[in-house]
Amino acid sequence: MKEIIVAIDFSKGSLHALDYAIAFANTVKSNIMMVWVDNNLNQDFAFTSEVNEFREEASRNMEEILKAKKGRLKHGKLSYKLRKGKVYQEIANQAKYNDASLIIAGTHGVTGYEEFWIGSNAYRIVSYAPCPVITVRYDYQITGNGIKSIVLPIDSTLDTRQKVPFTVELAKLFGADIHILALYSTSIKTIQRKVDNYARQVQKYISDEGINHHIESFQANNITNAAIEYARKVNADLIAIMTEQETTASNILLGPFAQQMVNHSPVPVLSIQPKEIYSISTR
Repeated sequence: MKEIIVAIDFSKGSLHALDYAIAFANTVKSNIMMVWVDNNLNQDFAFTSEVNEFREEASRNMEEILKAKKGRLKHGKLSYKLRKGKVYQEIANQAKYNDASLIIAGTHGVTGYEEFWIGSNAYRIVSYAPCPVITVRYDYQITGNGIKSIVLPIDSTLDTRQKVPFTVELAKLFGADIHILALYSTSIKTIQRKVDNYARQVQKYISDEGINHHIESFQANNITNAAIEYARKVNADLIAIMTEQETTASNILLGPFAQQMVNHSPVPVLSIQPKEIYSISTR
């Protein structure tokens, strides 16, 4: 795996995401670049000297983190970059510039909000990223076991299967089981059969790749809650989703399922955009 980008704003949530990234990188043997963004676009500072002092303080903080954490990264290099602009755009720009394989960002979930930019920008980072993103809640307990169980929700959308190849590669790297979860959001039999057909296709692909897997199906009024509850049931370490985007001429926004998962899941969420969205978001 190529470089991993970690969004850093010096909050507990972002430093927790860095710890998660280091544990992740030690398995996949990749470099990590920490990225901090000066997002004071309205320029609250009256003088250039104050602006420089602000960036110098950020640089000192990054150096302290680098010194404290670099010894824990066993196979790669830990580095950092300071950028200026809109947080989600600059994280995406750095990932694109580095040809990164993955972005890891912290979230504050529904509680525990801190006055830093990471929490309020997590879903925007997912929306604009040119590569897959893992979001990690600030209170998620990191263990030394790595990723051993991945939940893979499958629905009736055309894009739902696009997340399978990347998820399978992660499962291979970590020696993880995959739990295929066929989700019915309606009682209409035609759509349920479509979900079942997609799930069988995914099962065959995973089986052909030699991954240990399980398959279950559920009908749920709230598919976000259903996926989270199932992840708890199987003690999952990761939930892999497509980001079901809503696009306009001026922006890209997460659809409701993806945004709810990023904001509410106590389990880390791997978000993968449909291929056509990657091309739009990186233009």
